[in-house]
Amino acid sequence: MLHLTLRQLKVFESVARNGSFTRAAEELHLSQPAVSMQVKQLEESVGLPLFEQLGKKIYLTDAGREMHHYSREIGRQLLEAESVLEEMRGLQRGKLVISMVSNANYFIPRLLSVFCQRFPGITVNLDVANREKLLKQLADNEMDLGIMGQPPEEADSVAEPFLDNPLVVIAPPSHPLAAEQHIPVARLEGETFLLREKGSGTRIAMERIFTQRGITPPKGMEMSTTEAVKQAVAAGMGLAVVSLHTVGLELETGRLAVLDVEDFPILRHWYVVYRKGKRLSGVAQAFHDFLLNEAKKMLAESST
Repeated sequence: MLHLTLRQLKVFESVARNGSFTRAAEELHLSQPAVSMQVKQLEESVGLPLFEQLGKKIYLTDAGREMHHYSREIGRQLLEAESVLEEMRGLQRGKLVISMVSNANYFIPRLLSVFCQRFPGITVNLDVANREKLLKQLADNEMDLGIMGQPPEEADSVAEPFLDNPLVVIAPPSHPLAAEQHIPVARLEGETFLLREKGSGTRIAMERIFTQRGITPPKGMEMSTTEAVKQAVAAGMGLAVVSLHTVGLELETGRLAVLDVEDFPILRHWYVVYRKGKRLSGVAQAFHDFLLNEAKKMLAESST
């Protein structure tokens, strides 16, 4: 019979996921010797080595891979139990863990502000991540809900649209194309573009529309944030495709212009995503319903 503790499993899972005792110690706010001791005690209980070290890297053994699977399942069950108990207590308190792509930062805080006013006893943990990191968090069940513009392709996730997300081509107002109408997409082929990193939802949608038109997708300077892209476009360094939600202030102040390009805006949506089969806590379910039922109307009213 195994004699192990939840603390040992939590420490082991962190080491296995991070592939490092040092990173696990940082994540758990423990000393590295404390992490090593917990793993050693777990190995003694199991009676098999869970890690092997080759050079400076550690790898899971066969027994380690099995234990990692069960440690994650046990952690998921405990989170579900916590969620059920929170639901039984109602929405007087509870924790909401959300991850979102950076472009959602232009409107999600406004919605969260209203939601938190309705339920002042809850706490919110909000993480801004790129698409790749968000998908990993989703796969590892590290959040309640995710907000993204390009839904995941994995079958073990649920993605529900809650808000329109039109993508537009922006330029500095002084750009020659800013005064033209019905611009063919082919006219953009020779233009310099400021691009988000590979894998971003915005870039995927832009490259798809160019490819569908038989045009070589534009190449240009890559930037990791939409803010950097907007600043570069305003400085006259090129054009960009961005979510219309991200340029409201710049359009009002005349720092940027939206080009009248055929096939644009690219009509997409914002999605709320979560693991398939995940039992949402009362707080997470309430925010999920709030997004689906009220977000579109609320943001439309705030922009008029």
